[in-house]
Amino acid sequence: MKKLLPAILCGLASLCGCLQAAEPSPKTQPNILFLMADDWGWPHSPLYGDKVVKTPALDRIARDGVLFTQAYCSASSCAPSRAAVFTGQDFWRLEEGANLLGTLPAKFSTYPDLLRKAGYVVGSIGKGYSPANIEAGGRTENPSGPSLTPSTKKDGFEKFLKNLPADKPFCFWFGSRDPHRLYKKGSGVAAGIDPSKVEVPGFLPDVPEVRSDFCDYYLMVQKFNDDAMKIIDALKESGRYDNTLIFITGDNGAPFPRGKTQCYEWSMHEPLAISWKGRIPGGRTVEDFVTFTDFAPTILDAAGLPVPPDMTGKSLLPLLVSGKSGQVEPGRDAVFVGRERHAGSYPMRSIRTKEFSYIKNLAPDRDPNQYGRGGPSMEYIIAHKDDSPEMQRFYALSFGPRPAEELYDLQNDPDELANLAADPKFADVKKKLSDRLTAYLVKSKDPRALGNGEVFDNCRTWDGKGNELPVVSQEKPGAGGE
Repeated sequence: MKKLLPAILCGLASLCGCLQAAEPSPKTQPNILFLMADDWGWPHSPLYGDKVVKTPALDRIARDGVLFTQAYCSASSCAPSRAAVFTGQDFWRLEEGANLLGTLPAKFSTYPDLLRKAGYVVGSIGKGYSPANIEAGGRTENPSGPSLTPSTKKDGFEKFLKNLPADKPFCFWFGSRDPHRLYKKGSGVAAGIDPSKVEVPGFLPDVPEVRSDFCDYYLMVQKFNDDAMKIIDALKESGRYDNTLIFITGDNGAPFPRGKTQCYEWSMHEPLAISWKGRIPGGRTVEDFVTFTDFAPTILDAAGLPVPPDMTGKSLLPLLVSGKSGQVEPGRDAVFVGRERHAGSYPMRSIRTKEFSYIKNLAPDRDPNQYGRGGPSMEYIIAHKDDSPEMQRFYALSFGPRPAEELYDLQNDPDELANLAADPKFADVKKKLSDRLTAYLVKSKDPRALGNGEVFDNCRTWDGKGNELPVVSQEKPGAGGE
C-alpha cells in the first residue's frame, strides 16, 4: 500500500491539474467570435422548422454546440439591441443608447473593452453598434472594436488572424448588413427559391407578392450564412476553432410588418447557437429563456474575468457546460424586452413566457410607427387595405393603433392574432404577468417604470452625417427607419 500511495497521489495531482486546466486562465482563455446578422429573425432556419431557407453557419455552430429555442433580443431595433449585447444591460438602462440614431455613453462598459484591457486583441468587420453617433457618447471607436480594412469578410478576418500574436486571445465581431432591406425585387425567385413552399404567417396576406418578398429575404439570410461560413472555415484553418467561443444570431426580427421594431414573436424571437468545441458538449437543444443581455456576462465568465455588477444579464456558461438539453435552469422561464424610439417613438415593454406574451404599450395615444422601411409586403397591405374586411384586418394588425395592453396565448395562437387582454377568463393571467413585468422594470430601474419616461422622448438623436435631429413630434406618424 505504501508503494501504491505515491502513485495514487501523483495520479490525483495529475487529475486535479487537468481539472484546473479546464477552467479559463490567462493561457487558455477562449477566443471570442460573434457573428451577427441584421434583421434575421426566428423561425427562419431548418433547425426551427423552416422548409425553405438554408442556414449552414447556424447549423454548424449548433452541431458543435448548443441551439437555443427561446432566445430574445432586448430591443427590437438595431442599435439598442446591439447596445444590450455589448453592455450586458437591459436597453432601457442605457440612456441615449435606448433609441435608434442615439449614442452609447462611454460610461457604460462593454465586453470588447474589458477583454482588451485583459490582453485580448480586438477587431471587427461590418456593422457594429449602428446606426448611431459614436463620438457623441465620448467614444473614439465603435463598441464592436477597431474596424478592419479590407472589410471583405473572410479576407479581413484572415488578415486579422495573420497579424494576431501567437500568445494572445482574440475578440472578433462580424456584423453583416444582411438580410436588412432593401432587396432586389424578385431576386429570391430568380435564384431558385420556391415561393410555393413559403409558410406565410397568419398576420400577412398569403399572396404572390408576399411569398416573393419572403424569397428575397431568404436569399439574404443565406448570404449572411455563406459569409459566416467563410469566417468559420478560416478560423478552422487557423487551428483556433476548438478554443473559440462562437455566437451566431440576428439583432432583431425580420423586416416585415408586425416583425422588426414591435414586441411580437416575429419582432423579438431570434435564432441562436453558441459553441466552444473544446469545452461545451455539442449537439444539444436548450429551451431556457435567454436574452441578449446574457452574452456579455457569458463572454467575461468564459474568459475568467469578473462580471461588472451593473450588467443585468446572467452568464450562460453554467448552462452551456452542463451537457444537458431541454430546460436546464428552471429560473430561466421568462424574458423582459421592449422598445423605445425607432424612427418615431412608441415605447413598449413586454414579458414572454412559454405560454403567454404580455405587452404594455406605454403611450397608446401615439402613432404606433409600425415598420416603415418599405418592401412588397408592406406596400401590398397598404395598397389593398380597403379591398375587403380581411385586408382591413391585416392593415389593422400591422399599422393600426395599439391598446394599452396586449395578451396572447402562444400555445394556441402563435401568430398573436387574438388579443386576450380584455377577456375576463384571462384576467388573473394578465395581472400576474403585468405585476411580474412591472416588478422587473422597477428593479432594473427602467425610467418608464419610475415615472421618468420623458428622458427617452427628449434624448438626442443624429442623422447618418452626424447632424443632431430635432425632437420628433410624438403625435405624428413615423417614417420608418434602419
